Amino acid sequence: MASTYPRRRFYLYGLPTALTLCLSILCCTCAHAQFIGGNNRNFYDFQAKPYYFGITLGFNSSRYTPFRSREFLYTDSIVGVESLNGPGFNLNLIGNLKLGKYFDFRFTPGFNFAERNLNYTQSSVRRVESQEKVEAVFIELPFYFRYKSAPYRDKRLFLIAGMKYSFDVASESRTRQAEELVRISPHDFAIEYGAGIQIFFPFFILSPEFKISHGIGNTLLFNPTLPESRVLEKVTSRTFTISFHIEG
Repeated sequence: MASTYPRRRFYLYGLPTALTLCLSILCCTCAHAQFIGGNNRNFYDFQAKPYYFGITLGFNSSRYTPFRSREFLYTDSIVGVESLNGPGFNLNLIGNLKLGKYFDFRFTPGFNFAERNLNYTQSSVRRVESQEKVEAVFIELPFYFRYKSAPYRDKRLFLIAGMKYSFDVASESRTRQAEELVRISPHDFAIEYGAGIQIFFPFFILSPEFKISHGIGNTLLFNPTLPESRVLEKVTSRTFTISFHIEG
């Protein structure tokens, strides 16, 4: 049980610190790139377009952040609860509208296939662990604003931030399968931020990108008859995504 806390502390504190450092480096690089030219032959072919479309393939790692309730302090049957990361992938369409020289508005609807796990430690004597796996299929509606640096040799960096609404179309199926499982709301809202690089080719733009998503709502559907639900006050979502955009 004690060995799980360092991993959680690293996720909560180490990852945001590392992200802040990466974003700071990218901002400095973006500012520096404003004064650098280079050969941008492919870039100028796309610069005249006010909007363009594309497709995204992404890979994600998702987890829940469980917040323990007061009931957890008084129960003897459950002595620990944590979340484990699960793999997944994304498939999205892209609509990109240019807002001036350095800003874009982006709408990227699509599907997110994700897996999240809640791990319970039961019995303070035997330390028996049980795991609840939540496999979800989300319909996502993300909206972003993107800031881009000046181009350099058909490449430029960008920062992105926005909000996302998700609906889990598989939640009703899980409810019918087992009433004794902790229920999670199919609706979720999240803020997202990240960074990436645009690489301009003659016929398309390739953009590797990473994003971090923080759920801002409580997704737990409280069930007073279920001990696994009573020990939780709320549950929020966390996702790290690496995406590859192809636009043109």
